[in-house]
Amino acid sequence: MRQYGLIGRTLGHSFSKLFFEQKFKKENRFDCCYDLFELPTLDDFSDFLLKNPDLQGFNATIPYKRSIIPLLDDLDVEAAQVGAVNTVRVFREDQNVRLVGFNTDIEGFRQSIAGKPLPERALILGTGGASAAVKHVLQQLNVTCQMVSRSPQKDMLSYAQVDPECLKKHLWIVNCTPVGMFPNVNDKPVLPYECLTERHFLFDLVYNPEETCFLKEGRMRGAQVQNGLPMLYAQAEAAWKIWNSPTRTIY
Repeated sequence: MRQYGLIGRTLGHSFSKLFFEQKFKKENRFDCCYDLFELPTLDDFSDFLLKNPDLQGFNATIPYKRSIIPLLDDLDVEAAQVGAVNTVRVFREDQNVRLVGFNTDIEGFRQSIAGKPLPERALILGTGGASAAVKHVLQQLNVTCQMVSRSPQKDMLSYAQVDPECLKKHLWIVNCTPVGMFPNVNDKPVLPYECLTERHFLFDLVYNPEETCFLKEGRMRGAQVQNGLPMLYAQAEAAWKIWNSPTRTIY
């Protein structure tokens, strides 16, 4: 059995297992499985690898997209550029295991916004691994990005600084935080939603629930909205290609 999976601290919100199970069934891949691995910390990461000798690759989600990097043997170029990994390929030779990290969030987000009219400026809520991928894509498209954080560092805004004037300048708002994700479906980022207009576009990387409170606030004011499900599917397909590349030279 060729094993794949997802590591994270809590995974009750994730649709990844369902996506891959449906993919395997549709493509008659009865020799493959995809499992969820809830790891309270990465302290037992070596034991995780030992206990799963058939593991060919895995995804990483909150809060391990950055902290897993020191445990890897190598990084793809774009993963190194953004400083975050959400996909790992496992190479096995005899008793040796080699781990190479990739970031398929980049391709997932890129595909999700393909064809959309781009703004001059965008607000990116959150400063984790997913936000780094989003910023990377938008900057490649010549969009000026402004990061927003609960604990802002240099060149970042606090949520209190996102005022009506700020929203006039930033017509895209991308939520890269888990705020509003199942089971905390009534939560939303603290923003002046009353200032949103039909010119705004709200993208939420959260996909469970399908419409978060963040997106609902935008939709009620005429803004264009999109959840993270298309991004999930696109990044998962990109991960599958990486795991099944016929050559070791894949980065």
